[in-house]
Amino acid sequence: MDKFISLTGVAAPLPFINIDTDMIIPKQYLKTIKRTGLGSALFAEMRFEEDGVTEKPDFVLNKDAYRNASIIVAGDNFGCGSSREHAPWALKDFGIRCVISTSFADIFYNNCFKNGILPVVVTEEQLAALMDDADRGSNATISIDLEAQTISGPDGGTISFDIDPSRKQALLQGLDDVGLTMEKGEAISGFESKMEASRPWI
Repeated sequence: MDKFISLTGVAAPLPFINIDTDMIIPKQYLKTIKRTGLGSALFAEMRFEEDGVTEKPDFVLNKDAYRNASIIVAGDNFGCGSSREHAPWALKDFGIRCVISTSFADIFYNNCFKNGILPVVVTEEQLAALMDDADRGSNATISIDLEAQTISGPDGGTISFDIDPSRKQALLQGLDDVGLTMEKGEAISGFESKMEASRPWI
């Protein structure tokens, strides 16, 4: 998994509440189990007309200033709906490494950490300020420092955020659940050796 230490990039504003996983990646794109190639389908029904090709010019990620956005500033309850891991896969494949909101659906929130995406919870006042920053188009550059747990806006203002220490370390080290388990490989091997010696019939 890619490490997340710090990020400076354009923030795209999505000032809508209850953006669910079907909006993030519609169900017709769930046939694959690959983590790559889904970025083109991110927000497909919001980004494209019914032909699936023609862009809707009013959607934020279709605007020139936001085509290379790496941060999303979104309304409350982001990632609700069905528990599809394809949602963070699509975000990551598009280039989104951080989503900022006042709240997230639990399963989506957990899936973000497992896929190298930082979900940041802020207050309503902080979100309003960040949404205002994001509305500045290509000047909407926001910097996120995971080690310091801060978000810095284009005017130099800084917001602090909370994060579970173990999840923070996993992102800083680029470790998913498998990687975290493998860090305990020596202890696991020792346990298996003891089990084999005491219960050879297993």
